[in-house]
Amino acid sequence: MASTTSTRDAGILEVLLPIFQTQSGYVVKPNYVGSGASIALGQQGNADVLFVHSPDAEIAFMQSGYGIDRRLVMHNYFVVLGPSSDPAKVVGMTDAAAAFKKIADAKAPFYSRGDNSGTDAAEKAIWAKVGITVKDGSPNNPSWYIEGGAGTGMLTLLQIASEKNGYVLSDMATYLFNKSKLNLVLAVQGDPALINVYHVISVNPQKYSNVNILGARAFADFITSKEIQDFIGSYGVAQYGQSLFVPDFGKTEASLGTK
Repeated sequence: MASTTSTRDAGILEVLLPIFQTQSGYVVKPNYVGSGASIALGQQGNADVLFVHSPDAEIAFMQSGYGIDRRLVMHNYFVVLGPSSDPAKVVGMTDAAAAFKKIADAKAPFYSRGDNSGTDAAEKAIWAKVGITVKDGSPNNPSWYIEGGAGTGMLTLLQIASEKNGYVLSDMATYLFNKSKLNLVLAVQGDPALINVYHVISVNPQKYSNVNILGARAFADFITSKEIQDFIGSYGVAQYGQSLFVPDFGKTEASLGTK
């Protein structure tokens, strides 16, 4: 399985995979990388199933025939985190694009995944809205825009931003699950445009004969089952007062405002 790092860094797959293995008899070898790298592994035939959150890249993957049976699983929201000193004065804002503009105007340090992950794609789309062009690995990026690079992972980037007193875009689940270890405050939240949707996709066995389609479908059935969807809806409530993810199987893309 290839999956985004947030499913590991928010702890949810560390709980669910042992349950799946016990119930199904399959042994899962998770590869936690960004969604872009996960999708690339699928394109290479080096994964049986993907658990990712980069809708545009997923759609391209499906349209190219690499994936089958793409299912909605869950969502949460991206948020902007930053130092308590808040040099860009964005704490309390609900418009992510407006907050990004203030961060840029203040030339406050902003830390990016820089790895073509789902979070990275969402972040760059916001910069594009405010007319600032940033690209992974580009020498033309602004000096205040700092990339972690491929393989950084969400939690690692949050730790870097925390140590360096910078701003960063994160999924809410990874932040809440690791909040006690970070010197970051919740600066911007509540923007409907920052919905962060996760899908499970089986890799097309007609592309690669080595794909374990039965195992992939078993995991897709598991993660979208009523029992596990109910678990997802309750995950984090006892500790954080809110679920870290909202279960979505059976809903439509249109109802979430996604593709």
